[in-house]
Amino acid sequence: MPSIYDISLPLAHDGLVYPGNPPIGITPQQEVSKGASANVSLLCFGSHTGTHVDAPKHFFDDGLGVDALPLDVLMGPAVLICVEDDVMAVTEDHLRRHELKNHSRILIKTRNSSFIREKPFVNDYTYLAPDGAAYLVSLGVKLVGVDYLSVEQFHSGHHRTHRTLLEKGVIIVEGLDLSGPAMGPYELRVLPLRLAGLDGAPARAVLVG
Repeated sequence: MPSIYDISLPLAHDGLVYPGNPPIGITPQQEVSKGASANVSLLCFGSHTGTHVDAPKHFFDDGLGVDALPLDVLMGPAVLICVEDDVMAVTEDHLRRHELKNHSRILIKTRNSSFIREKPFVNDYTYLAPDGAAYLVSLGVKLVGVDYLSVEQFHSGHHRTHRTLLEKGVIIVEGLDLSGPAMGPYELRVLPLRLAGLDGAPARAVLVG
């Protein structure tokens, strides 16, 4: 029987967010303990909260919204690769050390997986360098997943990694908890909320393998 790994982050009130993004607010709106007939919660958070999917519209006004992303890209065979803990930027050279040809979905496990569930936010997380993004595009990759809240260097200013991927329609999945699964091939299932026309959405993501 294959193992199922839940690689999505739990969303909790006042949980970890990328600096400048809306805070997570989860509060009771109706409570059985206070006489209501049911428990109902009020949820407040940004479109790039927790484990989430970036759509091209995140950086391009005329790009696809998250509800228009192809489901056949969000689900299917994926390969999980690992880079060493001393790597701060995943470059083309690092990626070339792995056999990535004929893989359309690449998940990158880094040192980030050891602290992605913790606060406070870690500014010097490991990121995908622009040349690494360009290399994945050249291979025809359709989806890239990373284990922190952004694929980009913190406050890069240029956003070249995001723009390189999204301009070519490559779906970005950020905030994956890859601390459990080992390197290797899996079946990926990642489904963002169907938020009409938006730039991104929180998602539940699992690996099967």
